[in-house]
Amino acid sequence: MGKTKITQPFSQSLQMQKLHDAISNSADKSSRISISGLIGSSLSILLAESFKKAEKPFLVILNDKEEAAYILNDLEQLVKETNVLFYPGSYRRPYQIEETDNANVLLRAEVLNRINSRKKPALIVTYPDALFEKVVTRKELDKSTLKVKLNDKLSLDFVNEMLFEYKFRRVDFVTEPGEFSVRGGIIDVFSFSHDEPYRIEFFGDEVDSIRTFDVETQLSVKKIEKISLMPNVENKALQESRDSFFKYIATDTVVFTQDIEQLTARIDTNFEKAQEAYNNLDSGVKRTAPEALFCDSQTIKRQLLDFTLVKLSSDLPGKESNIQIGFNQFPQPAFNKQFNLLIENLNENEEAGYTNYICCASEQQAKRFKDIFEDAKSDVKQYETIILPLYRGFIDEDFKIVCYTDHQIFERYHKFKLKDGYAKKQAITLKDLTSLQVGDYITHIDHGIGKFGGLQKIEVEGKKQEAIKLIYGERDVLYLSIHSLHKVTKYNGKDGKPPTIYKLGSAAWKKLKQKTKTRVKEIAFNLIKLYAKRRLEKGFAFGPDTYLQNELEASFIYEDTPDQSSATEAVKADMESARPMDRLVCGDVGFGKTEVAIRAAFKAVDNGKQVAVLVPTTILAFQHHKTFSERLKDLPVTVDYLNRFRTAKEKRETLERLANGRVDIIIGTHQLTSKNVKFKDLGLLIVDEEQKFGVAVKDKLKTIKENVDTLTLTATPIPRTLQFSLMAARDMSTITTAPPNRYPIETHIIRLQEETIRDAVSYEIQRGGQVFFIHNRLQNIKEVAGMIQRLVPDAKIGIGHGQMDGKKLEELMLKFMDGEFDVLVSTTIVESGLDVPNANTIFINNANNFGLSDLHQMRGRVGRSNKKAFCYFITPPFSTMTDDARKRMTALEQFSSLGSGINIAMKDLEIRGAGDLLGGEQSGFMNEIGFDTYQKILNEAIEELKENEFADLYAEDDVDDSNKEYVKDTVIDSDFSLMFPDDYINNITERLNLYTELNSLKTEEELAAFEARLIDRFGELPKQADDLLNSVRIKWVATHYGLEKVVMKNKKLIGFFIADQQSKFYQSPAFSRVLQFVQTHANRVTLKEKKTSKGLRLLLSAQGISSVDKAIEVLKPLMPKKSETVSKSE
Repeated sequence: MGKTKITQPFSQSLQMQKLHDAISNSADKSSRISISGLIGSSLSILLAESFKKAEKPFLVILNDKEEAAYILNDLEQLVKETNVLFYPGSYRRPYQIEETDNANVLLRAEVLNRINSRKKPALIVTYPDALFEKVVTRKELDKSTLKVKLNDKLSLDFVNEMLFEYKFRRVDFVTEPGEFSVRGGIIDVFSFSHDEPYRIEFFGDEVDSIRTFDVETQLSVKKIEKISLMPNVENKALQESRDSFFKYIATDTVVFTQDIEQLTARIDTNFEKAQEAYNNLDSGVKRTAPEALFCDSQTIKRQLLDFTLVKLSSDLPGKESNIQIGFNQFPQPAFNKQFNLLIENLNENEEAGYTNYICCASEQQAKRFKDIFEDAKSDVKQYETIILPLYRGFIDEDFKIVCYTDHQIFERYHKFKLKDGYAKKQAITLKDLTSLQVGDYITHIDHGIGKFGGLQKIEVEGKKQEAIKLIYGERDVLYLSIHSLHKVTKYNGKDGKPPTIYKLGSAAWKKLKQKTKTRVKEIAFNLIKLYAKRRLEKGFAFGPDTYLQNELEASFIYEDTPDQSSATEAVKADMESARPMDRLVCGDVGFGKTEVAIRAAFKAVDNGKQVAVLVPTTILAFQHHKTFSERLKDLPVTVDYLNRFRTAKEKRETLERLANGRVDIIIGTHQLTSKNVKFKDLGLLIVDEEQKFGVAVKDKLKTIKENVDTLTLTATPIPRTLQFSLMAARDMSTITTAPPNRYPIETHIIRLQEETIRDAVSYEIQRGGQVFFIHNRLQNIKEVAGMIQRLVPDAKIGIGHGQMDGKKLEELMLKFMDGEFDVLVSTTIVESGLDVPNANTIFINNANNFGLSDLHQMRGRVGRSNKKAFCYFITPPFSTMTDDARKRMTALEQFSSLGSGINIAMKDLEIRGAGDLLGGEQSGFMNEIGFDTYQKILNEAIEELKENEFADLYAEDDVDDSNKEYVKDTVIDSDFSLMFPDDYINNITERLNLYTELNSLKTEEELAAFEARLIDRFGELPKQADDLLNSVRIKWVATHYGLEKVVMKNKKLIGFFIADQQSKFYQSPAFSRVLQFVQTHANRVTLKEKKTSKGLRLLLSAQGISSVDKAIEVLKPLMPKKSETVSKSE
């Protein structure tokens, strides 16, 4: 173990012995110990080691939440993680009950539960704001906790009643604390004492199994023996007696504090705030007085004295302490990324008899050190890397160790991770945008647009079946079997306008479909031609990474998120192949797309090529120039930019240097596409924020770049781009994970109210941040600035807009970035790209006049650091807005979570309709047939083109003919009950979703997994459901062997082969297998021809099929080998 090398000297030291004795002898509780001289993470190591020895609970009180979180992370590395608990405060401001942070309430309850359950002692980390709130007394807690363990005799009804009494809400599917649901013999409940919900399965009146499950997938995670169900104990409205946290913890707890003075001061300010808030409340509502809910500093000071107290201070030991322990330590020096200094320092340490350790966050970091040291001129005598992310390095004189942390050497930003308990991942996904409600318009690919009428049970030959009811023009009703769900999609056209609904069987829909298809085919033809041309071009193949590339990537100040790494890898792989790259990187605002671009750009320059970065706005060109220069400053690269801030002379010089190859990376606006820009050797084109460019600019680009590698970055792709990527006409990487320590931006929609604006602006300035105020009308921008100045007299305010002189605007932006003033009132010129990590509040005036992606981009200007960010959309009352605007506002409020850019794009598609996806001209087809159907027709058209016109280009794709499917979808018609019964899955939407999912399964493995998920969530499969799953297997066989329709009725099975006699199917290997099968099993199945009105049809028929299992048995020889084993075991 690498860690022990650092922790050992501590655990064996004299100081440790002394501390241990002092703690274990403290029977009189009055012992005061002070420890001085600890620096950085040595504090964590000391705590961890003494906790392992002491067998007593520890409570560590740090000065603020951030410090607490950092130390907590260190401890989780050093002590068994289950023994370290974090005890946070439950809300942001006293008496704002709505602002309670549910995740924190959960963590608090977990701590109380742990202390109460008298398990092994724990190490609790906390900070003043958390101690300031009182907690429910032990007696109250015991009274309201229900304990359940395996094999308990409990009736389901009893648990149900208890949960109601504890104020739990009954829902269909549990997603947050305080909810429960009952299905058959299963209760799901989300208790406040654990960060995952529990699933309790009963057998009669006995608890059969208990397991935790995941909120998002609703699937079980692991089995447990016993649990305690606990209501929301933090509920401030309850009339219960409360006590301070100190009364709650065990009396032998050892308390570590940093600075008692600071602690009490912090609690006093909190208490004053609470008093003030309490006095401002309207007296109509009876609220508990602050004394009952919160502790004042006197109480806390008094209670602290009842415990063994260890004071951690860097200064001299206090008078009142009777045992003093000193350490002799220095902080880690700074090397400013100068690796030669680092190496010298390590060698000096070694000569002085110290041992050097470097703590790295990951294997890959350790490898980077190795690479950098190997590339360096001088050699390193001694160093060891240890995989242990610590928060700060230190040097200890007595133990002769030097412990450095990687993030301090690389000057990366080291972040803390807190359990979000349940960070309810926004459960609205694209699935919900497309899930159906009764009354929605739907498009059926064969019958056109109708209305969705819900699920209905219908009788077929005396057997119940479930079908989907669709309502068409003139009261026509169509019942659709659940096997053909994939033919139906939700209609997504222009919002608000109902589409035309035709009568069933009218020719209008067929004509429309045909018309669309011919149009789409023309468009797709041109597109594929361009793509084909690019595919056949040879581009430049870049070489593999050099050590400079490694150094650049190691010096990134944040840690790469997994998505970011995979996007970078994909881009590099594309660059290294000879085919020109055309990749779209879709990442949300502030998710590190620029970093991916910088790495790609550097790779190109490293290979002697030039890079052009195309950006939509003047400001962004300037900002990118700053970012690129900053990141590449220690490397041999010249970066320059072109925009209207530059004078004519500067422009001319830049262009000359570009032409003779003295500029490596050029960043510019549309000007880059003009005729007078000449490159010496362009190797990579990066287009940033591509949703801002018009079709014209993009087409101009295509002429530059038939064989230049292209990288496109965007947060909210425009429908057309998104579509290309979905169609695989270009490659796409998405970055959806937020950098650690980012909070979602809190989004509020407000009216223009002076108080709200005043509070928000002054709150932001108080915490040292800055504010954007977007106001898009030049005429009165000065008045708006005046209003803010009046509301917040001490704020410094700047005004920026596009009509200012270029140089002035540039200065203004620079000043704002350097924090010279607090509020920037500006037009939307900042919307894309101004990156001010310190600005964490943005107001957008008349937000209803902006488009969705603009709003999302502007909102992304804030929340770029680890502070919580706020965004206020100022709008007129909802009633006066247009429908579209109202929808846009609600979409943004819903998708405030991180990484929701792509959802917003999809929603945008829904609100605007996507027009003619493939070309500049908009067309009405979309609205007549709906978005998804348009996509289906598009894909069909592309398939056909690939098979006929472009057969040679795609020849390599079609080698494998044995698996080619000649039937798009098989219709199954039967008189068996194939469905999920009501008493098995009660919620209709869920049933529909499951049918849809079942419909899209393609392989045996997927089907088995699907079955396992059902059993896990709803219990054993009933017979009907089992048959339903088997019928899917029959459908696969039918599709594979060219059966367009399978009828299972009156104990017979009849399959209809493809009607088109000329189909290639009849020459395929699949058909010859069918013939073989019929010959070998002549006693069970027969082939015959039958005359129909449309000519001869070939049929396959079998007798004696009285159940689905029998059908499976007959068709078994045709099934792929894998599924035979599955059917045998049934």
